[in-house]
Amino acid sequence: MQRLYEFLRRHPTGVDTFWAVLLVGFGFLWLVEASIGADSRIVGGPIVLALGTTIALRRRAPAKMLGLAILCGLAQMAVDIRPNPTDFAMLVIVYTVAVASSRQVSRFALGVAVCATPLAALRWPHPHQTWWEAVVSAVFVSIPFVLAWVLGDSIRTRRAYYAQLEERAARLEKEREAQSKVAVAAERARIARELHDVVAHNVSVMVVQADGAAYVMDASPEQARQALETISSTGRQALAEMRRLLGVLRTGEPGEENEYVPQPDVEQIDELVEQVRGAGLPVEFKVVGSPRQLPSGVELTAYRIVQEALTNTRKHGGPDVGASVQLTYFDDGLGLLVEDDGRGSQREMYEDGGADGSGHGLIGMRERVGMVGGTLDAGPRPGGGFRISALLPLKPVR
Repeated sequence: MQRLYEFLRRHPTGVDTFWAVLLVGFGFLWLVEASIGADSRIVGGPIVLALGTTIALRRRAPAKMLGLAILCGLAQMAVDIRPNPTDFAMLVIVYTVAVASSRQVSRFALGVAVCATPLAALRWPHPHQTWWEAVVSAVFVSIPFVLAWVLGDSIRTRRAYYAQLEERAARLEKEREAQSKVAVAAERARIARELHDVVAHNVSVMVVQADGAAYVMDASPEQARQALETISSTGRQALAEMRRLLGVLRTGEPGEENEYVPQPDVEQIDELVEQVRGAGLPVEFKVVGSPRQLPSGVELTAYRIVQEALTNTRKHGGPDVGASVQLTYFDDGLGLLVEDDGRGSQREMYEDGGADGSGHGLIGMRERVGMVGGTLDAGPRPGGGFRISALLPLKPVR
């Protein structure tokens, strides 16, 4: 049955032609048996065929078939062919026009259908009916035409609603794909910034410690051993953070367990400072105000700014450089101040855009601060050195 239904849906004109042939057959039987003149019977043949054509082609050209049905009705009145079974085609074409044609054509078909019944009553009056009985009869006969138009118009409205839903679903699907692409690009940019911060900081520590170990290898083996231990622990930490970042880019394979490490926060800035001190850079760390709970985005931004600033100070601040880090908790924001007294090329490095020349220095800091709605001010200090000042707005954590 499902295959038959699908076949009928794919061949609507064939189905309509079948019903048209059936209707034409009933029409010719009526012409043969009806008590009408020979002239009317001869003219009635083409009218029956024309009404059958309106059924066969109703879906291909509904407006034209409506016009053909009107002409057939006028011809019937002109040659005195009373209503017969083939006039059922007029009911069908009214329904079809209400479904498939424009609103104006549909209303015109309704008006023609409502007027057709009174005209037929005037053309072929019943000899034994009073005038009010004729009116009631005309109204009663008009009801099927009105119902056919109402049914067709409701189906038209429902189809338009379904088409609107499909269009909306397609539009939402395109918007969702576009948003997914934007989200993927943003996530890649975030991971790139995180990887830069992790690699730039930890690798710079390892390079400094390796240079120190090579310098004191013969004179002080104990210090060389401590430097190598620092390199080892720093490398493990870098690998752990890189695994965490790269873990979001792939799905776990069967039998593989993915381990995730929390994002760095403000409390870990103290550990970061201690790590930098162990690498040979003297850093003063100070907290002003009462520490409080911060949004995770603000904490990560603060940590990465301090990490980037200290990394650049160590690599580009020159010899005998010192730095200071200050966190200030305001009522509506978190202030960061990172300063150094270096004489190296740090200023030029920041202006070029990154410690590695790839554009992830000051530009990356501004992007991070902008993502949380903060402000960043960076530039040389009076008398030498470099200063980075940032204000990150605080939002209540719910």
